[in-house]
Amino acid sequence: MSPLEAVLIVLAGLAAGTINTVVGSGTLITFPTLLFLGFPPVAANISNSLGLSASGVTATRGSQEELRGTGPLLRQMLPLQLVGAVVGALLLLVLPPEAFRRVVPVLIVIAALLVVFGARINRWIGAHHVEGPLVGGHRIALLVGTFAAGVYGGYFGAAQGVLLMGLMSALTALPLVRLNAIKNVLAPASNFLAALVFVALAWDQVRWLVALLLAIGALGGGWLGARIGRRLSPAVLRSFIVLVSIVAVVKLVWFS
Repeated sequence: MSPLEAVLIVLAGLAAGTINTVVGSGTLITFPTLLFLGFPPVAANISNSLGLSASGVTATRGSQEELRGTGPLLRQMLPLQLVGAVVGALLLLVLPPEAFRRVVPVLIVIAALLVVFGARINRWIGAHHVEGPLVGGHRIALLVGTFAAGVYGGYFGAAQGVLLMGLMSALTALPLVRLNAIKNVLAPASNFLAALVFVALAWDQVRWLVALLLAIGALGGGWLGARIGRRLSPAVLRSFIVLVSIVAVVKLVWFS
């Protein structure tokens, strides 16, 4: 790895950490960057999961106040999120690399669309969300959806936070600020557990230097985003994410 490539990876991690604070989906910056530098898709995804899991430390610490009173809901959702992450990580390792190469362009497009329309979807859902306690069918739907989001996160992970926000907005009566705090626990936790699965079962596919450089950048991005990230225009950031996503899809479909 050249010094220039190392700097690009750190900068990608920095951008991802900052963007995760503002709009989420930092994976749509780091993953295409690794592809552009020539890393195989599966190895890039595994190293990316390991590196970006470090940013969860900043996200969780910054959400302590909003997490008060959400313990009962977290205790229901977190185990299913983690089990789903393990299932998704195992699917990535068990299925042929060619399957991931074929499906990931579709996942990138879906994730990019969620980034673009996620805020509108959440606003619409917020106007129709349930009132009162989480019971019956709403509880079952929330738990099943949490497991499915965990599987998605373990397999690829981009825009997992957007999925969780939409799910919780539709099926709980909590305000968005608390839902975002819960998301800041669930998504990084599942990302970290998936990374542990990769380390245990796919040691040879982890690009350790890449993961370290991403972690350094992501931690810095989390710190930076907490201070100046919210001054940045979400619309501009979303446009940048979509542009990078298009580059990644073109790279995977036509130049791999």
